[in-house]
Formats: sequence, C-alpha cells, structure tokens
Amino acid sequence: MRAIRRFTVRPVLPAELTALGDLAGNLRWSWHPPTQDVFRAVDPGVWERVHHDPVRLLGAVGRARLEALAADDEFRHSLESTRADLEAYLTGERWYHRRGGDDAPRAIAYFSPEYGITAVLPQYSGGLGILAGDHLKAASDLGVPLIGVGLLYRHGYFKQSLSREGWQLEDYPVLDPQELPLVALREEDGTRATVAISLPDGPDLVARIFVAHVGRVPLLLLDSDIEQNPQHYRDVTDRLYGGTHEHRLRQELLLGVGGVRALRAYSRITGAPEPEVYHTNEGHAGFLGLERIRELTVAEDGPQLDFDTALEVSRAGTVFTTHTPVPAGIDRFPRDLVAAYFGGTSPVPGVPVDRVLALGSEDFEGGDPGVFNMAVMGFRLAQRANGVSLLHGEVSRGMFNGLWPAFDEAEVPIGSITNGVHAPTWVDREIFSLAADHGLSADDQDVEGFWDLADKIPSSELWDLKRRMRRNLVSDARGRLLRSSLKRGFSAAELAWIDSALDPDVLTIGFARRVPSYKRLTLMLSDPERLKALLLHPERPIQLVIAGKSHPADDGGKKLIQEIVRFADDPEVRHRIVFLPNYDIAMAQPLYPGCDVWLNNPLRPYEACGTSGMKAALNGGLNLSILDGWWDEWYDGNNGWAIPSADGVADPERRDDLEAAALYDLIEREVAPRFYDVDEDGVPTRWIEMVRHTLRSLGPKVLATRMVRDYVRGLYAPAAGTARSLNSDFHGAAALATWKKRVRAAWPDVCVDHVQATGVGDDPEVGATLSVHASVALGDLTPDDVDVQVVHGVTTSEDVLVDSTTTSMTPSERGEDGRYRYEADVKIEQSGAFGYTVRVVPHNRALASDAELGLVAAPPG
Repeated sequence: MRAIRRFTVRPVLPAELTALGDLAGNLRWSWHPPTQDVFRAVDPGVWERVHHDPVRLLGAVGRARLEALAADDEFRHSLESTRADLEAYLTGERWYHRRGGDDAPRAIAYFSPEYGITAVLPQYSGGLGILAGDHLKAASDLGVPLIGVGLLYRHGYFKQSLSREGWQLEDYPVLDPQELPLVALREEDGTRATVAISLPDGPDLVARIFVAHVGRVPLLLLDSDIEQNPQHYRDVTDRLYGGTHEHRLRQELLLGVGGVRALRAYSRITGAPEPEVYHTNEGHAGFLGLERIRELTVAEDGPQLDFDTALEVSRAGTVFTTHTPVPAGIDRFPRDLVAAYFGGTSPVPGVPVDRVLALGSEDFEGGDPGVFNMAVMGFRLAQRANGVSLLHGEVSRGMFNGLWPAFDEAEVPIGSITNGVHAPTWVDREIFSLAADHGLSADDQDVEGFWDLADKIPSSELWDLKRRMRRNLVSDARGRLLRSSLKRGFSAAELAWIDSALDPDVLTIGFARRVPSYKRLTLMLSDPERLKALLLHPERPIQLVIAGKSHPADDGGKKLIQEIVRFADDPEVRHRIVFLPNYDIAMAQPLYPGCDVWLNNPLRPYEACGTSGMKAALNGGLNLSILDGWWDEWYDGNNGWAIPSADGVADPERRDDLEAAALYDLIEREVAPRFYDVDEDGVPTRWIEMVRHTLRSLGPKVLATRMVRDYVRGLYAPAAGTARSLNSDFHGAAALATWKKRVRAAWPDVCVDHVQATGVGDDPEVGATLSVHASVALGDLTPDDVDVQVVHGVTTSEDVLVDSTTTSMTPSERGEDGRYRYEADVKIEQSGAFGYTVRVVPHNRALASDAELGLVAAPPG
C-alpha cells in the first residue's frame, strides 16, 4: 500500500550528544576531516551506508547506539572538543577582520543559480556551482561577511546512469528538505518566513526560505514547492536548468527579485547587516538590480528616487561576473515574453517596462532586437564586471565590445579575476597528514605556506603517497563500475573482469567535466587504434578514468558519452579505460588525488577557466591541457604539458585531427616515458621533480582564498566605497545621474579640432619628449566634465595603436565658443613604430572606468 502522506521524523538526541546536531547543521563538516571522524565513530557501517551524510546518519542510528555513545567518555570528549573547534572557527578573528580598513563592506550578497558544497546537498550541475560553493567556503575561512542566495531545487540537477547501449539516462529523485542540512528561516512567532513576487498569469508566487550554514556564511535557498502555490508555481524550483523559456524566466525572477526580498527578511529577522555589495555570479540572477531599483523608486519608508538616480545607487554596489566564453551559454529570452512579464502585473511594480527592456536589449551591431539578453543586463546593472581568467577577460571584452563600441577591445571595462579552488575540500587528507608528519600545518584561512611541503618531503614518500591515492581511486572506480554495470543489465557472472579493471601501478589520466561539444570529450577517440596502442603499451601503458554529464536536452552530448562508453566496453581495453556515471563531488574527491595527469582538451578559447585541473594540481597531479582558461595563464613549461592548439585551422575536423595527434605524441613521447623512468629505488625522479614544481608554482595561485582576496581588494571594497560616496543621502547618486544625462546630451558637440606636436625631429630616439597640443571643443561641457588624453604606443603597419598608454592633458587656455587648448608631454620609452592620437572621454570621480558611458570624441578621420 502507498502512504497518502509522507513526512520526516527528526531524531531526538540525548542531552550529552546535542553537539552532534550542531556539527551536522553546519556544512563545515564537509571540508573538516576531524568532524567527519566524529560522525564516522557514531557508527562506521551506517556512515558508509548513508554516503557520509550526517543528517541521514543521525536519523538512521538506533536509540541504543546513541545511549551507548552518551555514556562513552572518550567519544563525548572528542565530540565536545570538535564542537569547541567549530565555535572557535565561527567566532574567532579571521583575515578579513585583521585586514581592517574603512573600505571593508559590512556585508556582501552573493547570488548564484547553483551551489556545489557537498554531495549531500545536490544543488549543482557543474563548474559554475562548484566555483560558487568554493567561493562561499573560502569567504568563510577568511571571515568575509558574505551571504549566499540561491534556489532550492526539488530534484537538484539529475542522477546519471547508462543504458545497456551506453546511452545516458536521467533520474530525478525527490529531495526532502527535512533530510537535508538546512533549517527553515522563521519569523518571531515561529511561522515560516516567505517571499512573494507578482506574476502576470495568476496569484503571487510564494517561496519559503531555507538556510544552509556554510561555515560562517549563511546560504539562503528559496523553495516554491509549497501547498499555497498552484502546481505550475510549485514547479518553478523543480530542477536545475530545465524547462521552457518561460519556466527559466520564472526561476530567474525568483532568484533575483525574490532573492533580494529574502535578504531583507533575513536581515529583519536575524539583525544581520544589509548588504552593501551585490555580486551576481553569471546573468541568471540579474533581475536583482531591478528589485533594488524598485525598492528605491516606490519606497514606503524613505525617499522615492527617480529611475536614473535609483539605477546609479544600484549600479555602484553591484559586481557582475561572466563565466561563459560562448554566446550560446548566455540566457536570452524572447523580448515579447519579458515585456509580458513586466508590462502588466509586474514582479517589480513601478519600474517602467520600457526601461527594463532597454537594459537587456541587444541594441548594438550584430545584436538580435528580438531577444532580451541576461548578460547584457548584467553589465548594464553593474558598475564593475570581470571574467574568470586573464584569457577569459580578453575573450569577454571581444564578445561584449558592442556595448562600448567607441572603445577598442582592450579598453572594454571587463577585468578578470582568475578562479580558484578550496583546498580543504579538494586536497586529499593523506597529503595533510604527510605534511603534519613533517611539521607543516595548513591554516584554513591561508594555506599558501603549506606548499613548502614540496621541498621538505623526500621523493620516495611523495611517490608512495601518489601510489596510495591511485590505489584508493582504483578501488573506488571498481566499485562504481560494478554498480553501473549491474544497473545497465549485465549479470554478475559477466563482470568478474572488473576485479582487475585499472591497475594501481599504471599511469592514470583523468578526464571529468560537463559534456558540451566544445569540451571535446571524444577528441581522444580521433584515432582509436592509436589510443589502444597507448592503453596497451607493453612497457609504458596508460589508463583513463572518464566521467561527465550531458545536459538532458543535449542529444549531441549524449552521443559523445555513448561513443566513449562503447569504446570502453571493448573487452580488449576495458581494463584500461572506464567511464564512471553520475560525476559529482563524492566521485571527484578520490578522482583528483588518484590521477597522475589531468587531461583537458577544449576548443580554444572556449574554456572560461577550467578549475578541475587546479584540484588535480593541488594533489600533485600534472596537467596535460590545451592552453586555455587558467592553464594559458599559469603554464610555465615545467608544471605539466601544453597540447598545441591549431587555432588557425578553419575546418573543425581537421583541427581536431591535428590536436588529437599532438595529444597522442605528448603522451607517447614525453608523459609516459617520464612516468616510467625510475631510479634504483623505483622512484621516477624526473616526474617527482615536476610534481614538486607544480606544488610550488601552482599551490599558492590556484586557491579560492587567493581568489576571494582578489575580489575583496579589487571589486568588493571599491564597490562599497563608490556606493557609500553616492548613497549616503542619495545626493551623490542624483548628481551622477543628472551629470550623465547632461554629458550625453552635450556630447555631439564635443570634438578634437586640431592636434600638433613638437619636440621630436625626423629621427626621434628613445628618451625623446613629444610635446602634444590640441584644440578641443567642449560645447556646453567644462574641463571638469572630461579627460582629454594622449593615447600613445606601438602601432601596426595600418597605424592601429596596440599596447597603448594614455596620458592626461592639461587645459592651458580657453578660447571662444567652448574651445580649449590642451597640452601634455609624452616621453618616448621604446623603439620601433610609435604613434599617438588625442581623444576626449567623460570624467567623473564616481565612474569606475573611462569607458563607462561608452562615449569618445577623437580627431576626424
């Protein structure tokens, strides 16, 4: 018989064990091995059976066992010590407090559509979510006052399995919030805190608020699956990245608009400070800016600002991070659909629909006037923006140059902060144990110095460590392969070979990621016979551990997975290559340490960052990668290998063939020989030297703590400073909005009439000084409104300035009709082709860059 109703009964812990509930309720346990050890000690068998989930563990352990633990002095001492450590972590002084400074934001809101924190909270699909989870964890370790905002998906993303034929199958198990490490946010009277947004097709969409405690960082997750909503509203938070355009639009309205309202409820209920800075992790949460504008334009208990002033208030404190290097990765909605949602019963009543549509309009050359672009809106609603690696910043400036068409690509105001990964989550605990044996410890606030272990640990111990981690991976992979094969329909009698699948002493290469076409999962299959020869080499074999999910709607990606699975099913090679389904955090944690080499072969430059290789590097793995994302930035010739990229080849099949051949050559001629070249003690000394160099050179760079510090210094603190200067009484924002309107109106009359230069003859030399004079018409503007600049530097044969520098000119006299004479001296610092020009750009101390308004006046021609 089926139950007519289902609910979860929470365990009642003995008074002596209440600390277990405290530890289970804070996700710090997911990256803190001593806390995991406490839960393992509760019942090792149950701990394994519930897949290391403390909430399920406490619900599954019997009363008798709990009473026995309550009477166990040794266990109680360990429990209390661990709870005291958590309390010290939550309340002690961290980096952010020691940093001090008046520019420190009191609170920062971080919006993301997905968060990868632990496998027991499956609210992520891939790199974006894992990055968001690592961002929160590192902020917690550093004491940065972050508040996360996201959605709670009833089915998460999906669980992946395989058919007998190797086709990806999706399963969507229902997640019960009562069985997850979450608490409901409640009002003072005990009722559930909720938010509501108006939608055009019915009653208000209502969502309750759950809180996940990620160390010191609260993560607010909105859930629309409540009884008072009609079914189509309950389904808004059904699954990650699914459904129609309209379904996705509703999700993103709830995330952005509802997320801001959830923040307000959280601050009101808990007394937490209101955020000063709002960080939008990708465009999915971009509607948060509209809600902040609504708050200011229809405020019930404060000044009601006009739209332009409210826009400046909102922009000043907003940071936008773009993660995609491909236009197809951006959410773009039909313009008519957005107009329908904001033109009637709007989620942000009082915000004019025409202004909303203008923010997401592709009103630039090559744009589509029929769509509403969430990334474009993200840039227009944020004063500061960044990509996630140096190369990705460059790619993003090219992608979005149309928003600032008057400026060269290099001056588009999109910077870069390279992603990082959270070492305590991803570094194998055996590495920390080995380091501790040699007197090294890793402070969870700052593990940069930890990488001194590279020079202090003998080669033989490093090699033994990698062998143990490889052995752990082989054991884990065999178990997953057996379960997968049984689920595919193979009988146990057919699967005896799995006991010898993979070899703990064979060079192990890992490849695991999402499976869009540009990541080229099957590049390794370009020449199947050559791959077989590498796998089965008699002296220097390799083995491949592969994992990855394709989006449920992407049949092309599923076909790539099927190709890999069919190849791996071949009895000739199945002991050397495995595809493991359902790639998630739990699989990744033994995978990265157990691999000797991490393979990444995207179609350059479509990998925004690619943090999986960073996790491998922190575990002594060597990267074998196309020079894309972070690897393009930090590859130095000794910390791995760069696969040559055939960037100039137009035929994609030809390009794949060339790059695959280069991959095979590197493995055959460089990677495998170095791995198997051992000394008399069986240690591959040249390989270990590369491992040492990887730990030294990449260890400090690839950390999420470094990344979060970069955000604090480069984006959060400056954003808070600008927001305070504009918004203390809103006069600054009103003045800036008025100034922008005046500058835009007057700009058609701004021009550079005449430029002349003296000081260099026909044969100028390095060190010469070029004196530049310009006559500039400013119309109704004044010199205080502009910056007149000499732009100078290296030129191409077509007289295009590259690698240029700007020098501000000084007004020397005023002429008639709004004309001014400007002058500046430029010292010529380098030889070769040199050129210069003069331009005028708007100038205001409240602007984040010269390009913010997208206006430039230059000499004619």
